[in-house]
Parts: sequence; C-alpha cells; structure tokens
Amino acid sequence: MAPLPASLQRIRDVEPFSTCTDAELAFIADHTWDHRAAPGDVLTQEGRLGREWIVIVEGTAVVRVDGLEVARLGPGDAIGEMALLDHGTRTATVVAATELDTLVSSAAEFAQILAAVPSVARSLLVSLARRLRDTNDLLTPGPVVAT
Repeated sequence: MAPLPASLQRIRDVEPFSTCTDAELAFIADHTWDHRAAPGDVLTQEGRLGREWIVIVEGTAVVRVDGLEVARLGPGDAIGEMALLDHGTRTATVVAATELDTLVSSAAEFAQILAAVPSVARSLLVSLARRLRDTNDLLTPGPVVAT
C-alpha cells in the first residue's frame, strides 16, 4: 500500500477528519482550500451571514461574543458550522491570535462533505453538543450553599 500523500496526511492529522478513509480525505481535499491568516485577521464577524466553514490546522484563534473573549480555538477546531447548518448569522467573532493555517469550504462544499463523509458530521455533532454543555455550565448557577 502506498503511503498517504502529505497533503492528505495533513488533513487526517486534525479533527474532525482523523477517522476518515483515504477516499474520504481525497473528497475533503477536493472540497476545501488552504487559507493562511495573520494575527489579527477576522475569520468570522458576529451577526453577519455565514458563507464558509473553517477548520484550524495550525495556530490559535480567539472567540469573542459581544466583545468579550469566551474561548480559544486550536488545531482541529471548526468555525462557522452553526451558521451554515441553520442558515443563521454568526454567533461570535473569531480572530486569529497567531498565524493560522486553515482549511476552508463554501456552504455548498460543506453540505457535500457532510453528505459524503458521515464521520465528519458525527464529529461536528459531538463538538456542538460539547459547546452547548459548556455554555449551559456557564449559565447555570452552581449549587446553593446555605449559610
């Protein structure tokens, strides 16, 4: 068996693509493009319509809601899937904190990837569920302690 080309191994090395077959990785590579962002570049803007899906391959990004930092993202983290899934607006502004190496797909390519590669869809569902739980934890008061 021939070794996986470096371009496809690079994709396999990040979530949500780590369990993909070679054929699925080739499909993803055909439906994404590489994008580099410099520190300070805005990847998504809160309140704007979403038109692309971004997966961080290398680097760190800051997530801000109403101007407040709520999270940091790194390799394997996806950006923009919520707006593409529900055709809504971006829920946060995401800014490159370091140089970023990303994979990007259009809304149409994102839909094709989800349809053709179910493991990516499952990975995104797990990620969204985790983010929802984290948000609930922030919004739910801790146990009440009687004094």
